[in-house]
Amino acid sequence: MTTPSEPGPDPSLSVIMSERRQLINLAYRLVGSLADAEDVVQETYARWYAMTPQQQEAIRSPGAWLTTVASRICLDVLGSARARRERYVGEWIPEPLPKPSEWVTADPADRVTLDESINMAFLVVLESMTPAERVAFILHDVFRYSFAEVAEILGRSQVACRQLASSARRRLREAQAPAAPAARPGIVGDFKQAWEAKDIKALIGLLDPDATAVIDGGGLVSAGLRPIEGSEQIARYLLAIAGMSPGLTILERTVNGQPGLVAQQDGVTVTVAAFDVTGDRIKHIWAVRNPEKLRPWTVQPQP
Repeated sequence: MTTPSEPGPDPSLSVIMSERRQLINLAYRLVGSLADAEDVVQETYARWYAMTPQQQEAIRSPGAWLTTVASRICLDVLGSARARRERYVGEWIPEPLPKPSEWVTADPADRVTLDESINMAFLVVLESMTPAERVAFILHDVFRYSFAEVAEILGRSQVACRQLASSARRRLREAQAPAAPAARPGIVGDFKQAWEAKDIKALIGLLDPDATAVIDGGGLVSAGLRPIEGSEQIARYLLAIAGMSPGLTILERTVNGQPGLVAQQDGVTVTVAAFDVTGDRIKHIWAVRNPEKLRPWTVQPQP
C-alpha cells in the first residue's frame, strides 16, 4: 500500500518572499522611516495573502503587483505623515541607517541597500516634495520604472507623472549648491577629534559660517527644538553637550552611505549624526537622538 505524499512547499512562496528586500528598499526611500517601511511591507504581504489562491494565480507578475500595492500604501502613509509631523515635538529627520554589515538588529532581508539615493541630504530634500512627486521620482529616477508603470501605480496620466518627476528634480537642483567642490576626505574625522578635544576654534574652522545643525529628539530625549544656525553657535552647542555627558564615546561610522559620527553612552548608541560637506567645510549636520529611530544602531551594554 502506498502512503500519500505530503504536500511540498508552495513554490510561489519563495518567489513572493524574494521580493521583500526590494520592497523594503523602495518603502524606506519613499517614507524615510524604517519602522514605517516595515509596516508598509507587512501590510503589502497581508493584502497578498488575503486573496484566494485563484486570485493570486491570476496575477501575471506578483513582483509588479507587490510593488504597486506597496507604492500606493506609501502614498497614503506620506499623506498622513504630514499631519503627524506637524504634531511631532521638535525637528523631524529621516531615520539614519548603518551600512548593512553593521546592522545590530533586523533580518538581512530588511537591510536597506545604501547608494546615492539614500544619503541624508537627499532624503531631507525628498521631505520637501509632495507625496505624488516623491513616489513618481523614486519609482522612475531611482528604481527605473517606466512612466507607463508609474502612471498605473499612481492612477494618473503619463504626462502628469512626467511633470511630477520633473518638479521633483527641480527641487533637488535648487537644494544643491551650484558647482559645489568635492568634499575634503577626512573632514568628519577631524571634526570628531576637535569635538573630543573641546577645541572650539577648530570646530568653528571646520564648519561653514552659515552651517545649520538639526537635532531630532522626538520629545523623548533632550534636543534643540529648532535648527541651530551659524558655526559658532553649533560649536558651542556641541561643547555644551560634551560637558553634560561625561564618558561619551564618539565613533566614526558610515551613516546612510556617507561618513558620519555615532555617540555612545555606556555602550548604547544615543546619537547618530550625518553630515553634508561642501569642499573643506561642513554645511549641514543632522543628528538623530530619538531612540525609536536608532534600533539598527542599538547595542545593549554588557553586564
